[in-house]
Amino acid sequence: MRPRVVAAHHSKCPQCRSGSLIQVKGSCAQLLQMTPMLAHHESFRRFSDRFSGDHPLSDASVLQFEAAGRILEVEPDTPVRLDDSCDQLVFLAQGATKLVALASEGREQVIAFHFAGDVVCVPSRTAHAYHLFALDRSLLLAFSYDKVIELAGDNAAILKDILRATRLALDRCREKSIALGRKTAPERIASFLVGMADRIGQPDGKSIAVRLPMSRRDIADSLGVTIETVSRQLTLLRRAEIIETSGRSLVRILDLPALREGAGYYRSSG
Repeated sequence: MRPRVVAAHHSKCPQCRSGSLIQVKGSCAQLLQMTPMLAHHESFRRFSDRFSGDHPLSDASVLQFEAAGRILEVEPDTPVRLDDSCDQLVFLAQGATKLVALASEGREQVIAFHFAGDVVCVPSRTAHAYHLFALDRSLLLAFSYDKVIELAGDNAAILKDILRATRLALDRCREKSIALGRKTAPERIASFLVGMADRIGQPDGKSIAVRLPMSRRDIADSLGVTIETVSRQLTLLRRAEIIETSGRSLVRILDLPALREGAGYYRSSG
C-alpha cells in the first residue's frame, strides 16, 4: 500500500483517532510499518500538540486544522510547492528545509534553516519571492497564515506559541544581520556552529554532535562568504581542536566555550 493510502486510512480510522498511534493495535500498526514517513494524522497531532500548551485542542479543533492544512511530502533538494499569493505558515513535522529569497537576475539568499518541530512563516511574493527547499526528505503541514489565526480564535496557547515562534525568527534575523554587517568570516562560522549546536546538537560524551543537513554552499550563501572560506575556517577550528568533522555532515563540537568566544558576541566591560 502506498504511503498516501496509509495516511488516508489513518485519518478516518476510529482506533487511530482515539489516541497516540504508538498504541494502535492490529492492522493499523502493520500499515504504519509499511510507510517510511510519519502517518499523516500523527503529523497533525504533533502540530496541535505544539500549539496546545497545557490545554490540548479538542478533536473538533484538530479536524478543523486538518481541513485547513495541506500535507506535503518533499524529497531532498526539492522546492516545497506553496501558494505564494498569501503568507503561509508551515510546520515541519519531519526533515529539514532552507528558506531562500529570490531577487532579480537569479540571485538567491539563504535566509534561514529549519528543522523538525519548527514553524516558519513564508511570506507571499512581494518585492522578492520566497521559497522553501527540502534538505532532507521532509513532511510539512502548510496553512494560510490568516486561516491559522482565524482558527486560533480565543485560544491563547496557540496565539502565544505563534508569537514565540515569530520572536525566535526575529531574533535569528537580527543575529544574522549583525553577522553579515559586522562580523568577520571566522566569527560568522563560529556563530553558525553555536546556533546549530543549540538547535539540533546532541550530547555525545563530552562533545556535542551536530549533523548538518545543508551543503557547504548553503552555509556559505547563508553567511555571505565563499565555500572556500567555509572549508578553510572549519579546517582552522579542527586544528585548534575546537571541533572534529566526519564525512560531509557530522560536526562534533569539542570545546563549546571556545567556539562561543570566537563568535564575536558582546561582552560587558564592567
